[in-house]
Amino acid sequence: MTTLAKPSVWEKFFWPLLTAVLLLAAWKYSVKWSGTQVFPSPASVETGMLELLRHHVLWADIADSLRRVAFGFGTAALLGIPLGLVLGWYPAMHQVFNPVIQLLRPISPIAWIPIAIVLFGIGDHAATFLIFLGAFFPIVVACAGGVSGVPVIYRRTARNFGLRPAQILARVVFPAALPQILIGLRIALGIAWLVVVAAEMIAVDSGLGFLVIDSRNSGKRYDLVVAAMLMIGLIGLALDTAFRRLEKIRSVRWGFRDEY
Repeated sequence: MTTLAKPSVWEKFFWPLLTAVLLLAAWKYSVKWSGTQVFPSPASVETGMLELLRHHVLWADIADSLRRVAFGFGTAALLGIPLGLVLGWYPAMHQVFNPVIQLLRPISPIAWIPIAIVLFGIGDHAATFLIFLGAFFPIVVACAGGVSGVPVIYRRTARNFGLRPAQILARVVFPAALPQILIGLRIALGIAWLVVVAAEMIAVDSGLGFLVIDSRNSGKRYDLVVAAMLMIGLIGLALDTAFRRLEKIRSVRWGFRDEY
């Protein structure tokens, strides 16, 4: 069985860069050929982004969005990871709570916006609550699935060495489930970043989501709209890349899936 050769260092940078250049060229000439007066060209977006930087608007909005995501996602992780570990460790509890989780999990956080505004009003608390809802359930499901998926032989071996249940969970089961837990955290972070943009369009008056809707309403500045959209995508890519690098750490990748 042949294995595919890993791309060289230059290929990892060359092909994504070439793709970006081709997309920019397609964007530029599509605007030119269509003759549209609404959708901006890459040069107009660059000018708009420099304008935002010059007026010290962009960095403040980025900081506000990241702060909301950090608090909402962090709270979801602090509560969701322990709950997921407990549900995965105790199958009886999982059977009790899983129907409720599966009932609430498919509900889009955007659908909670009216309730969030009623509960918290217009401001950071409403946006943070929506981010928390978007991240909480994927984290719980990933942790519970990771723990319940650890082979029983791991637990039996740990008991033979005299470990107590709490020690088995902390020193054996949790590290074995960590790769799947990190995948759940990465997915939850992506959802949190999506939710904050939507929440900022309605529930707050700052952040990248607010910048998008405010640029649209204030003079139809679509160059600023697209500039904010590109910044949202770049930050999302950076967050996802950071989590992917974390998953490749050797101490994280030792989970049982590498052994079978």
